[in-house]
Amino acid sequence: MLRKSWITAVIAIASGLACAQVPLAEAPAPVAEPEIVFVPPGDSPLPLLWQVSDADNTVYLLGSFHLLKPDDYPLSGDVNDAFADAEAVFFELPPEEMNSPQLPVQMMQAAVRTDGTTLDSQLPPETAARLRDWQAANAVALQASGLTPQRMQMFEPWFVGLMISMTEMGKQGLDPKLGLDQHFIAAAGFAGKRTGGFETAAQQIALLDGMDRDEQLQFVDEALSQAANDDLQVLHAYWRAGDADAIWNEMGVDMRDRFPKLYRHINVERNDAWLPKIEQLLAAPGTDDTLVVVGALHLLGEDGVVEKLRAKGYQVERICSMCKPVANAGGSAK
Repeated sequence: MLRKSWITAVIAIASGLACAQVPLAEAPAPVAEPEIVFVPPGDSPLPLLWQVSDADNTVYLLGSFHLLKPDDYPLSGDVNDAFADAEAVFFELPPEEMNSPQLPVQMMQAAVRTDGTTLDSQLPPETAARLRDWQAANAVALQASGLTPQRMQMFEPWFVGLMISMTEMGKQGLDPKLGLDQHFIAAAGFAGKRTGGFETAAQQIALLDGMDRDEQLQFVDEALSQAANDDLQVLHAYWRAGDADAIWNEMGVDMRDRFPKLYRHINVERNDAWLPKIEQLLAAPGTDDTLVVVGALHLLGEDGVVEKLRAKGYQVERICSMCKPVANAGGSAK
């Protein structure tokens, strides 16, 4: 049983936050044309991929991991086929917002303390001491990003927690420039496919900036704890294995049970807001199909998009030609 960490779940859900990387970082560099080839079994991740269709249109739902490694590519033939069939690709954020150099700036502006206090004045003494130890151990990375310990005192705890987590992910070899979102943004551009998004960067930033004091302090504490364990590597392994049950049971259920308010804001309310937009894609005139790429947790569990579509009467089918059939109502292969 891995140590539960809801900050990992937040990163797994929110694409714009992951792609923003660290403060003062440059916008993501252009991505080389993705390799779209069939990969022999065992050489590529098993996809968290579903399809839902009406009389004339299909929407493919692909569960994303927003930070990946070079050896996570190429993707499986199932994912490449879905992309090839789609005339449009939709993400949590429109690509122009996800890759905007203004996104890190917007995050910092939302996180700057405006009451004249410092970060340490808000942190419990033990947490402040742990943060100083972490800063000392990561001095080189923080100096390179411009987020020195002194500068960090200017920001709200949610932003500091996010930067700790993103720094640790980078140390583990996970790169937002290699995330599934960035891969398909580049692929759609090369293929001339239409793109879009379900929400705005301002909405994603507001999710974190709107956390109450206790949630923000927990955010920092969880981020510091995550630095000492391999939660994200385990979650990444589950994603590569296409193990919907493990991702949901280890991360989604824990977040729902321990932090119900945050879970509702981060996951349930956004899923509910996306449903009519997905239905609009299905109901659109013509025969255009769409690939939807969103954080994997959005698709899983009883509050996930897959089950919500089924509850509306749609037939939703898991696509994973290499998966072993497992009986499960919400996520495993069919």
